[in-house]
Amino acid sequence: MSSNSKREEGKFILKGFIPAGDQPKAISHLVKGLEKGMKRQTLLGATGTGKTFTIANVIAQVQRPTLVIAHNKTLAAQLAQEFRTFFPDAAVHYFVSYYDYYQPEAYMPVTDTYIEKDAQINEEIDRLRHASTQALLTRKDTIIVASVSCIYGLGSPKDYERENIKLSVGDKTSKVELMKRFVGVQYERTTADLSPGTFRALGNRIDVMPISETVMLQIEIAGGNISHMQIVDPVSMKLLKVVDNYFIFPAKHFISDVPTRERAVKTIEVELKSRLKEFDDSGKILEAERIKRRTRYDVAMIKEVGFCQGIENYSRHLSGKEPGVAPDTLLEYFPHNKKGEPEFLTIIDESHVTLPQLHGMYAGDQSRKNTLVEYGFRLPSAKDNRPLRYEEFETRINDVIYVSATPSIYERTESEQVVEQIIRPTGLLDPKLEVRKVGASGKYKGQVHDFIEEVIKDVKSGGRVLVTTLTKKMAESLSEYLKEQGVKAEYVHSDIKTMDRIAILTSFRRGKFDCLVGVNLLREGLDLPEVTLIGIMDADKEGFLRSETSLIQTIGRAARNSRGRVILYADVMTGSMERAINETNRRRKIQEDYNKEHNITPTTIEKNIKDITEEMQSDHAKAVNAELAIDKKLFAKNPDKLIKLKEKAMKEAVKILDFETAAILRDELVVLKSKNTI
Repeated sequence: MSSNSKREEGKFILKGFIPAGDQPKAISHLVKGLEKGMKRQTLLGATGTGKTFTIANVIAQVQRPTLVIAHNKTLAAQLAQEFRTFFPDAAVHYFVSYYDYYQPEAYMPVTDTYIEKDAQINEEIDRLRHASTQALLTRKDTIIVASVSCIYGLGSPKDYERENIKLSVGDKTSKVELMKRFVGVQYERTTADLSPGTFRALGNRIDVMPISETVMLQIEIAGGNISHMQIVDPVSMKLLKVVDNYFIFPAKHFISDVPTRERAVKTIEVELKSRLKEFDDSGKILEAERIKRRTRYDVAMIKEVGFCQGIENYSRHLSGKEPGVAPDTLLEYFPHNKKGEPEFLTIIDESHVTLPQLHGMYAGDQSRKNTLVEYGFRLPSAKDNRPLRYEEFETRINDVIYVSATPSIYERTESEQVVEQIIRPTGLLDPKLEVRKVGASGKYKGQVHDFIEEVIKDVKSGGRVLVTTLTKKMAESLSEYLKEQGVKAEYVHSDIKTMDRIAILTSFRRGKFDCLVGVNLLREGLDLPEVTLIGIMDADKEGFLRSETSLIQTIGRAARNSRGRVILYADVMTGSMERAINETNRRRKIQEDYNKEHNITPTTIEKNIKDITEEMQSDHAKAVNAELAIDKKLFAKNPDKLIKLKEKAMKEAVKILDFETAAILRDELVVLKSKNTI
């Protein structure tokens, strides 16, 4: 996308925080690296050193729109919340896959099984995706925190921007003409309550809820002109703002005008004709019938309403791109100079996990699409609706900072400089490490029995304990055995539902039990300052869960407590163990020297013991729920009002990326609505 002169000026202003520890040095080195033209840098930040805050300072100094890529939705939400705290006046948005459930279209020739695409779109996340793209097209002070979905096809930003509707008081129009324009950008008319991407007509007024908002725009029409516009809260109907101008962006990212659709229909029909000939020449009658029926139905829908289910499979035709050319993605919505060069900063968070994801997306997608094309379920052009190859991704970004406590060889090799951030503002050290042999040659009576003795010691002194196993079954069995031995223990792994995991972690921090057993979930992202001991079972079983990276990440969970220590149970010293131990000891020595020089006493992080559950509720949701303490009485008196209040609370929770609260409120709404229909 070329440089967009319509973007409003805006500066990143970092509020209320001062860098400490290693942060000032890291910030300075990274900024100087960017000023010198370094295209690839790595921030090697130990756990708990404030890597996100360092990156926020870099953004504030270089003043560039920024893309932050995280490896999962939860981490992306956490990062977006942090950046919003650092930059309260900037446009910080969240861009992830909008599917609550997604079963991609597929065909399995061995069993002759066709699986139709089945997806449940989360409308709130879809709204946030639109808010992201609109911010990129209208503001310069924009940070987008995204998952790897940012490298999937999204639709042309030029079409998306061109098809927006600019409304101004005094514009000559009629109610019918305006409604046609809304339908033309995929808004739906309704007579009920509005949701994002819908509109309704009431007398000489049109109410519309923009796809990226939860507020309502009321447009008054008199004498063939727009006479008045105002933004209103759709629940309370409270006037929020009177406006003279307003932009309505399309309700879908895949959008096109009539000439584009007409051109696309012609090229689709040409491709269909060619494909039918290929199938006929090969004697594939069934495949020819399939593709003919599917494509002609889709073409009819595109002609009639400008859209069809699975329209993204025709994105190459709609965009006018040549076969094999990469699709438009979120990256094209960021600003570029007149030469088409990117003018934004890219941050790849937890790069040791995120980069392999970015590398692997294309191959998996093409394997599935090739089968669909071969057996006549899709035209060959459907393969061009795909994620970017990694080399294509690299050409679409410019200045990159990899962020990780354990950068891989790739980041180290690609980077022109690796900036270390080892010192914690709290003065906390990396934990003490001990390797214990438990085999025939070892002096310990077995890893489980020895570990139990250590657990009892730490629990008596008020600590909490984590232990990692290699399998889910081992985690469950160890948890049960610990209970039999008088240790209060629970387990967590990927089969435990998200809400249940949060409840277990909350109980752990409150001291309702003392030992938490897990597999991979105990590596990244857990913030449990009460933990004084971590036990790593079978530390010498070389593999993914006992690699150098995994070991360092696991060890880092004990770095938030001044008494933190880690026991690695192993009969042999593997290469991964040796490297992880050496790196941890190296960091600890640097931290000890810094503390001694600056006369710092390590202080355990003090964090509200209720923080895990509090993160489940936004301040707004808490306030609303406090008001709804009389739910039963209100439901009996006015059920519709209660439902609307719950919906408002849910949307406000989503707005600040508090999806746990939103999920709770959504479940409550399902129950309330079912009762209201009885």
